[in-house]
Amino acid sequence: MTGDARFADGREAPLRLRALDADDLKVVSALVQDAVFPASEMRLIRRGRRLAVLLNRFRWEAGRRAPERVQALLEVHDVMAAATEGFTPGDADTVLSLLALEFSPDEDGTGRISLTLSGDGALHLDVECIEVTLTDVTRPYGAPSGRAPAHPDDDHGPPA
Repeated sequence: MTGDARFADGREAPLRLRALDADDLKVVSALVQDAVFPASEMRLIRRGRRLAVLLNRFRWEAGRRAPERVQALLEVHDVMAAATEGFTPGDADTVLSLLALEFSPDEDGTGRISLTLSGDGALHLDVECIEVTLTDVTRPYGAPSGRAPAHPDDDHGPPA
């Protein structure tokens, strides 16, 4: 990515982002905060060494307009191993809410990307390096709830 991403930069064009370091990953994390998806929309593609998640993300970058969501594909590349915590992968009846993406580096340059989910769930991915892509795949649509997600300790949205 070049330059800093700002919520004020939001527009109708679909997002196509690539995170290659921890700072880039923070931007992607802010944009997928409060995304929701059924556990069945998550695939670990072992041969391709990647995780793909089709999620419905809240468009934080849209600013003060009417609340919108968009379907987006989140992909984590160079995945060597994966472990889940607090949910059963593949369960179509389980709807997960993504709170954050975080990277914990190891000494040898590899590390772990953790997807923190609401309700004490998590997905931990041991990765060779940081390479995460986020691609909007539909046009924005009105958020079904008609409002922005809120958290008990705040009333303003994702961290900057």
